[in-house]
Amino acid sequence: MSEVTESRVQSASRADTLAEVGALTAKKPRSLWSNAWRQYRRHKLALAGTFVLLFFIVATIVGPFLWDQSATSIDVAAALQGPSSKHPMGTDILGHDVFARILWGGRVSISVGVVAMLVSIFLGTLIGAISGYFGRFIDSSLMRLTDLFLALPTLPLLLLVIYLFRDPMQKTFGVLIGMFILIVGVIGVLSWMPVARLVRAEFLSLKEKEFIEAARCMGAGTASIIFRHILPNALSPVIVAATLGVGSAIITESTLSFLGLGFPPDTPTWGRLLYEGQEYIEIAPHLVLFPGLVIFLSVLSINYIGDGLRDAIDPQHTL
Repeated sequence: MSEVTESRVQSASRADTLAEVGALTAKKPRSLWSNAWRQYRRHKLALAGTFVLLFFIVATIVGPFLWDQSATSIDVAAALQGPSSKHPMGTDILGHDVFARILWGGRVSISVGVVAMLVSIFLGTLIGAISGYFGRFIDSSLMRLTDLFLALPTLPLLLLVIYLFRDPMQKTFGVLIGMFILIVGVIGVLSWMPVARLVRAEFLSLKEKEFIEAARCMGAGTASIIFRHILPNALSPVIVAATLGVGSAIITESTLSFLGLGFPPDTPTWGRLLYEGQEYIEIAPHLVLFPGLVIFLSVLSINYIGDGLRDAIDPQHTL
């Protein structure tokens, strides 16, 4: 009787084990992006940075329509007032509501960061892909060009180019659009070099892989190999560089506006607000405190997002 009971117990345990194995094998394997999202969620600072950045983006898009104070209305009687219930971030020398101007300025500053990043990513990816794939003389020439741009003093060159081309661009495209094109173009053209080096390194490694040789044997052309087979596998460092490039572009635009060579005075940007508030920092510190705080939080959030993407996408930096 005991042997029969023991046999039944063993059979039941084997059935349970087979059921567990079947349940595990029945689960769908995780995709690359689901694994990346799973790793990204473990990075608490990256998640916090994502929420902060999304909050800033939504606030700058929707906030000006919901806030009852105008960014351009002048109230000299309320000039240089500190934070209050009516003006949560105080007012400037002309009585402008600082909170309303920060909301409007975020549209310009974030737009400059994103578009300048797209320009630099496009140029860097294109040059890095051509250099890494073709190699030899093309690689040597493009890398010497990259070294030349890296050796240029970025900020003095930015100031010189904007000073020389500011008036022609404003006359051709208008004041706001002309300055936007000029600032975005200059920042993008002077910040593609790190991306080009990253993409080149990835192409040098991937072009010798077996799946690339197989694609060549099947008759795939050069453009197909570059854009369909190699480039999708080289996007992880590009994505990380893109997030960090947004923060760098925002700081650069703020620096230009702070030095008085950015957007015109009637266009509030975070850097312009800092520039206008520096003269009154002793009597009205809120004029530089709040614009500096939003620049700091936005750039810090973007950097944490870049760290989280690096850990999630790059297999060499798993959590």
